[in-house]
Amino acid sequence: MAKIKVCVLRTAGTNCDKETAFAFAKVGAAAQLAHINSLVSRKNSLDGYSILAFPGGFSYGDDIAAGKILANELRCKLTDELKKFVSAGKLIIGICNGFQVLVKSGLLPGGNGLKQEVTLAVNDSAKFEDRWVYLKGQGARGKKQVKCVWARNLPEVIYLPVAHGEGKFITKDKAVLSRLKKNNQVVFLYCDPSGRKALYPQNPNGSVEGIAGICDETGRILGLMPHPERHVSFLQHPARKKNENSTESDGLIIFRNGVEYAQRYL
Repeated sequence: MAKIKVCVLRTAGTNCDKETAFAFAKVGAAAQLAHINSLVSRKNSLDGYSILAFPGGFSYGDDIAAGKILANELRCKLTDELKKFVSAGKLIIGICNGFQVLVKSGLLPGGNGLKQEVTLAVNDSAKFEDRWVYLKGQGARGKKQVKCVWARNLPEVIYLPVAHGEGKFITKDKAVLSRLKKNNQVVFLYCDPSGRKALYPQNPNGSVEGIAGICDETGRILGLMPHPERHVSFLQHPARKKNENSTESDGLIIFRNGVEYAQRYL
């Protein structure tokens, strides 16, 4: 079986691209780093890829706002190619700065063209937060079905690191928040070790209702602030602790979910 091809998009300031590519390779995908200019110039194309990944970092130094310049590049230079990619049923993941790019480009939460409806604002602490956090997924919240294909088969509570200064999830208005909840697009919530509602510092940024990650209406596009690529081995766990409910580390399961879905349907 041919390996699933993953495009890990990078530009000036991205610094988690190699770790993200490594995570995909660890679950059997063929991950390639691609500079955005190669897509804009048409030297490269998304046509040959099944998964598009926006890694973490500080794209363009987070000038103006985190992820804003790269988001504008996508909207102004790659709209048609991105719409074609999404319409083909392919997968997208945005991690930390990549999540910021997805929401500011309008790819998330989706369903409204490419208009921005949510943002990731400056942390309530007004400082850079670098710590490990607990997350509760859709399956742990009594949902009959886990909509997001990236979030299936996860333990009830997972453990991932965060590292950001602008991670406070905010919606344009209450109607947008209501729609996200009604459509089951809220994928991850910050929680305490027992899965209960988290306050600072377990909610590191003050996100509305503790939201740490969302998906689009199809469940194929995921954005999250925590870094799954930084927990793909138990050796990366602060206590070198193995997962009690799985043979794989929490972050690695997320990448495997994406690759296995692509192998089955794309």
